[in-house]
Amino acid sequence: MAELLRLLLSVAEKAADVARVCRQEAPLFELLVQEKTGADKNKKFIQDFKTLADVVIQEMIRHDVCAQFPELTGFIHGEESNKFENGLGESVTVTVCAQEEDTTALLAKVLDGDRAAASLLSKAIHQDLQLRDETAESLQLSISPADVGIWIDPIDGTSQYIEGKEEEEPDEGFCPSGLPCALVLIGVYLRATGQPVMGVINQPFNRKISAGKGWKGQHIWGVSYEDVNVCSYTRRRPSNPQKSECLSVLLSSSERPAVKDALAALPNSSLMYASGAGYKILCVVQGLVDVYVLSEGSTFKWDSCAPHAVLRALGGGISDLSECLRAHLNGHKGHTSELTYHQPRNHSQGVERWANQGGIIAYLDSSIIDKVVAALAGKI
Repeated sequence: MAELLRLLLSVAEKAADVARVCRQEAPLFELLVQEKTGADKNKKFIQDFKTLADVVIQEMIRHDVCAQFPELTGFIHGEESNKFENGLGESVTVTVCAQEEDTTALLAKVLDGDRAAASLLSKAIHQDLQLRDETAESLQLSISPADVGIWIDPIDGTSQYIEGKEEEEPDEGFCPSGLPCALVLIGVYLRATGQPVMGVINQPFNRKISAGKGWKGQHIWGVSYEDVNVCSYTRRRPSNPQKSECLSVLLSSSERPAVKDALAALPNSSLMYASGAGYKILCVVQGLVDVYVLSEGSTFKWDSCAPHAVLRALGGGISDLSECLRAHLNGHKGHTSELTYHQPRNHSQGVERWANQGGIIAYLDSSIIDKVVAALAGKI
């Protein structure tokens, strides 16, 4: 299992590199932004290039992981379908081939013969990139890869990735929008129980390179299984002791007014807003906020699995908000109905089968759940 973690760190970094290449190389960047800027949008594959970037990353991760761990075949799930229709009306299934030139040929078919763009993508996909992490390499775990499944979100925060606003992060690290909100997420869960046990978060656009237009990324990983709780991220103590007494709540800007009003009424509370579900959970991981609350069922298993495992490694978690509210109204305080990842929702179709339908509350300190749930109970 430790070997799987090491592999996931490397494929996540390769995915991050593909995401950066798509923005840095002119032939790919022009396709990436064409949906936003182009007037003549008559070819579906061009309109959906952002989706192709997602799919290429997803299929690359699937290919690389199954090549080393064939027992995971059929248990690696992602957000995107890998079927495309090109400008000639041909249906093309995107896969990563064994040879770079074969992947180039397939991508060129999807891209209506644009071999320059296809070759750039294929080169990034097939590069031999090894990410070294001493703590991960020394980890020992007694679980077999045959007992787990994987959720991939190839580019969480796609709209921020496409828009590409290069907003600089403030000193405290919080960035409400822009490229830093786009993440690569790979989460591992137990097939039997759905419990998240391993997560890799890669932030391809963590900080600008001082010279030039490039970006440096960062990665964070966590493992929570039986008595093993290890995280690569070390939390910093707050520089302002008074700030630690406040309750900072992170929300989506589209959150319901009733939720905002109820949480704003909490003593010493401050409401903050950011883009991307994965990024908002990352802010909780990093201690930039105390809690992330979402009352709608607009996140999915691929959004939450990886950061959920990281939070568990730090003593936190992600709970189903509606279940917590129901338990509170029934007098069961301290109830933390943790999300699971192995079973689809009954009576749902398509991607909705994997929605976190009850909303979520992501936290590091479980005592915060009672405060938040009590504030929301009976009001939403």
